[in-house]
Amino acid sequence: MWPASGSIAARLFVSAALWCFAILLVAGVVLSTLYRKGAEEAFDARLGVYLRALVADVATPGEDSRTGPGQLGEPQFELVLSGWYWQITRLGGEKPEIRSSRSLFAARLPRLADQGVLAGLGGARRGYVMGPDEVRLRMVERVIDVGDQGVYLVQVAATTHDLDAEATKFTIELTVTFILLALALLASTVFQLRYGLRPLRRLQDGVANIRRGEAEKLDGNYSNDLAPLAGELNLLVAANREVIERARTQVGNLAHALKTPISVILNEASGEPTPLADKVREQTQVMRDQVTYYLDRARVAARVQAIGVATEIEPVLAAFARTFEKICRDRGVSFHVEAAPGLRFMGEKQDFEEMVGNVMDNAGKWARSLVRVTTTLEPAADASQRDAVLVIIDDDGPGLSASQREEAPRRGRRLDESKPGSGLGLSIVADLVGLYGGKLLLRESPEGGLRVILRLPAVS
Repeated sequence: MWPASGSIAARLFVSAALWCFAILLVAGVVLSTLYRKGAEEAFDARLGVYLRALVADVATPGEDSRTGPGQLGEPQFELVLSGWYWQITRLGGEKPEIRSSRSLFAARLPRLADQGVLAGLGGARRGYVMGPDEVRLRMVERVIDVGDQGVYLVQVAATTHDLDAEATKFTIELTVTFILLALALLASTVFQLRYGLRPLRRLQDGVANIRRGEAEKLDGNYSNDLAPLAGELNLLVAANREVIERARTQVGNLAHALKTPISVILNEASGEPTPLADKVREQTQVMRDQVTYYLDRARVAARVQAIGVATEIEPVLAAFARTFEKICRDRGVSFHVEAAPGLRFMGEKQDFEEMVGNVMDNAGKWARSLVRVTTTLEPAADASQRDAVLVIIDDDGPGLSASQREEAPRRGRRLDESKPGSGLGLSIVADLVGLYGGKLLLRESPEGGLRVILRLPAVS
């Protein structure tokens, strides 16, 4: 599996690949340079042998000169413009006396001294020049003084074609070898990353299982460097659950503490049928509804913070469909559920039932003959977001206008007094959906009535 972009594995792989490329590139350049330098030294040594033979010939006057055809042991000195040349120039006169190999024909060799090449040990100079036909030559030259016979410049030059071919061949072979070596190193790097980061992947899978509600804590043994992190995560999960339970307990205590005084006030107001008593009963009932509403919100807010809670969607929808179909049997309203199996809501089952139950109940009241419930998974747009599940409830009732769809989710708004209810249904749904970071959308249904869309966080 290729490392994901921006991950630790990807960064380690890229850094290792860059270092591998840089090291192999530097090594290749150094080895190629050293090889060419060594090849040049070997080539210069060969030319030096011919140079010493010519120097010996110049230093030995007489008719037994060894500069005759074939005397240097290299036939190419006898072939015209073969690329192998020697030249002996007597210096000091008005017109230098020049002897050269037959291969040089009528051409002349340039001097390294004129090009600023310094003499090395023994007085010899080595370098590159352009020879006949603009061919690049490697040259060795030396000035010798033979006393009364004069001063001579002895030069030997040869084409670098063979030298360049050998250097190029070596470079190609070295490049192929280093490419194979780089591929092997990158493969070993991938293996090391997969093996070395396996404990992190186990830790990631464990945390994901907790988030999906499939586990309560991180189990298993971890390496010494990850064991403290796993322990801290388990402590964090346990602390989260403890805080949630404490919040639920406090909310429950508050509910019981308020329930008794409100009941006492209602009982006292019911004993006297006066305008004041009626007003007290009315406002006390409003107070009871408000207390119930906000206590429920507090309980939900506490549950939303819980880690590792998930709810299967399809069984809840199927159970509600059977229940509401029995309730609406006398009106002939049928409920059809098309829920994708395996979808899960990231939250408490009780909260999901309250959201879906309110919407399906409302749809059943207004539908003429059909309520259709469908679900779909909406993938996250990027890695910073999470997947969402869309629960879509359609009915074939009279529907709502655009302005009514804006008013309906507001708390206490009842658009039709002919139907039973307190006007809190959709507002409760909207609040619950908002607490879970979702959205409640009202649209026109293809069935002709109202479409309600619940966009809720999904367990991916």
